[in-house]
Amino acid sequence: MSGPDSGPEFFAGRPRPWRPDDLLNSNSNTERAAYGVVPGVVGANASEPVPPETVGGLVREFSKAAAEMAVEFGKGCRDIVRQSLGNRDSVLVRSFGKVRDSYLGKIVTRLRGKLRFINEYLPEDKEPLHAWSVIVFVSFLAFAALYVNSEGTVSTPTPEIKKIYIHPPSAARIMLPDGRYIAYKEQGVLADRARFSIIAPHSFLSSRLAGIPGLKASLLEEFGIRLLSYDLPGFGESDPHPNRNLESSAIDMLLLADAVGINDKFWVVGYSSGSMHAWAALRYIPDRLAGAAMFAPMVNPYDSIMTREERRRTWEKWARSRKFLYFLARRFPRFLSYFYHRSFLSGKHGQIDKWLSLSLGRRDKALIEDPIYEEFWQRDLEESIRQGNVKPFVEEAVLQVSNWGFSLADLKLQKKQQGKGVLNWLKSVLSAAQEEYIGFFGPIHIWQGMDDKVVPPSMTDFVHRILPGVAVHKLPYEGHFTYIYFCDECHRQIFTTLFGTPQGPLDITIEVDQSTLEGNTEEQEEVALGDSVPAQAET
Repeated sequence: MSGPDSGPEFFAGRPRPWRPDDLLNSNSNTERAAYGVVPGVVGANASEPVPPETVGGLVREFSKAAAEMAVEFGKGCRDIVRQSLGNRDSVLVRSFGKVRDSYLGKIVTRLRGKLRFINEYLPEDKEPLHAWSVIVFVSFLAFAALYVNSEGTVSTPTPEIKKIYIHPPSAARIMLPDGRYIAYKEQGVLADRARFSIIAPHSFLSSRLAGIPGLKASLLEEFGIRLLSYDLPGFGESDPHPNRNLESSAIDMLLLADAVGINDKFWVVGYSSGSMHAWAALRYIPDRLAGAAMFAPMVNPYDSIMTREERRRTWEKWARSRKFLYFLARRFPRFLSYFYHRSFLSGKHGQIDKWLSLSLGRRDKALIEDPIYEEFWQRDLEESIRQGNVKPFVEEAVLQVSNWGFSLADLKLQKKQQGKGVLNWLKSVLSAAQEEYIGFFGPIHIWQGMDDKVVPPSMTDFVHRILPGVAVHKLPYEGHFTYIYFCDECHRQIFTTLFGTPQGPLDITIEVDQSTLEGNTEEQEEVALGDSVPAQAET
């Protein structure tokens, strides 16, 4: 029985289903081959079993099928997007239809019409929109690759990272009453010729070698200044302090002054984070200080007497990474050791702004790239981390953001309040004593760069609000480093502001009592005359 789907005309140009009797009735090799029967393949080879499929083959087939399914899925998503967003009623067309009718849209339409002739160079079976999108994307990748390659060829090779070298010990040291040693450096005139004495505690990640960077010995001689800088506990060649705080820091400064022969009052210089040790000296040893000179002074950024606006103006100048380090120092100080070991305690040199997450102005960036500063910074750093102990650095960071034990308001010159009660009132009446004042009596000068992003000017504004008697010197266009580092003219201006006209060191003169000298002369003359009388008698 032959139906419409079983006749020879149905199988014309296509293979028909195989039937068992085709092997017996077919005499044509080509017909056999059409049904998958190859001539001559008889016997043992025909009876061999088909080898089983391997796992690798199955994985390859599965991967091919998955890839084909992914391609088809992508095409389906493309069609859905075209049908949903490409018709006239779609949100996209309705939103951008107004743009097409605008002046800019008309310019784009006109430009497309002028560039339509380029489509003639495309293959006939390619849609222009699809083809040009691919061309633009490939061109973008090519230009990006060329740009990166050109940057790599033009830029200079990165310099080799310099390793940290620990120099042999060379500092002068004194022993404190508790058995600790403090290392210090002395500059300027000798102690007996010093007209003014200055002690300068260093800032974070620094040492006694810093002092006032770039200060010339001739300028110290001209003003008659003796300058002492020392290593904080655990820094450089100074021994660590077991229970360190700002009060102990002020006591160390006092003991150092007594040990090196500073008998009169001395000036204290505070720079950046080293200023908190100067603030502590003003609070705990005010009777020994003649005055204070501050440069970009750091205060506690969490100080409770800061207003919300002052705190906002300060914190907004800092990078997120620096804010995070302050947060760790205040809440989780143990985690700071991890960051310090990966930066300045890694055994290799680097840039201070990267290590301490500092935001620098234009002039500060130019300064730290100067070879003179780089050489100074590397030597100062090597001395600072000499002991390789992370604990002093963590302590210093914690001191900056923790409770100082006093407030800046305590330094304000004010009347001492009498105690309450009848006994205190009777004591004040009977003694008839004059009113007592508390606070610091001497001058305080602050130099603040207005482009300083390490210690923002808002901190100095806060200090000036708390201590109205402070003399603030605002420096336009100056940053955190530029005014105090390697600036001869700046150093001269600072000393002139503090000490007036230079008068040189003290003259060492020996005063002789003239009356005693005359008496001794008369006695010598009498003795000489007495010796001459017997000589004449003999003759």
